[in-house]
Amino acid sequence: MAGLMSGFHYTHAVVRGIPASLAKEALRSSQSEVDLAKALKEHEAYVEVLGTTLGLEVVELPADESLPDCVFVEDAAVVCGDTALITRPGAESRRRETEAMSRALKDLNLNIVEMTDENATLDGGDVLFTGREFFVGLSKRTNQRGAEILADAFKDYAVSTVPVLEGLHLKSFCSMGGPGLIVIGSSEPAQKALKIMQQMSDHRYDKLTVPDDYAANCIYMNLPNKGHVLLHPTAEQFPESAKVFEKLKDYMLIPVSNLEKVKVDGALTCCSILINKKANV
Repeated sequence: MAGLMSGFHYTHAVVRGIPASLAKEALRSSQSEVDLAKALKEHEAYVEVLGTTLGLEVVELPADESLPDCVFVEDAAVVCGDTALITRPGAESRRRETEAMSRALKDLNLNIVEMTDENATLDGGDVLFTGREFFVGLSKRTNQRGAEILADAFKDYAVSTVPVLEGLHLKSFCSMGGPGLIVIGSSEPAQKALKIMQQMSDHRYDKLTVPDDYAANCIYMNLPNKGHVLLHPTAEQFPESAKVFEKLKDYMLIPVSNLEKVKVDGALTCCSILINKKANV
């Protein structure tokens, strides 16, 4: 279990500012109006939780007005151990987001693997790392070739693919809620995806089902002096799901507001890349 726990130890977080262009130009599946001032405030609180509350070293990249979705850094890279796979996002308008991310991860002395195959697409939002293995959602944004390149970059881990038939990404309805614990939405597509993951895996996962699919997107960490930490959506946004999180005993539960970014399909995991940098000996 100790080795599994280490999969959720983090020392650094990479985030990026919100451009004003997000309000009108960011990709979205609904026609909701984004309140930019509220979105900025929400993101500021999110970054403060990572840096001030949890003590991670936060690397904040500047917003780029020509990249309306750039705050959603998770899609630009997948980091595991000291390797960073720079992705090739499925939406063409997002491809240049990887440039600043690649530089930032190089500056953190990670081993950089670039996804250069023009037939491959991969969004980090489709990648669920359980501490033992990877599940990759095959979605509108991620294809089989992208999953194969990820498997090649992280050879120490099994990689299984899961069809994402509804929703933008695999993590639009699931995330890790602890070592061996998958938080999953209650919709039929979410439950079907979980069943596929359970069938494909050699490991047994417990599940925590929440009524709202989007509420299943949480950030779990295991931190020195803090133990189990879970950032989850607020009761204001998802009252019924919030009650489910309260059942997690011995956790530091941190509700984080995401009312604005969700309008452009942004969830909690989307806005940071978490890294565990070993101290230089």
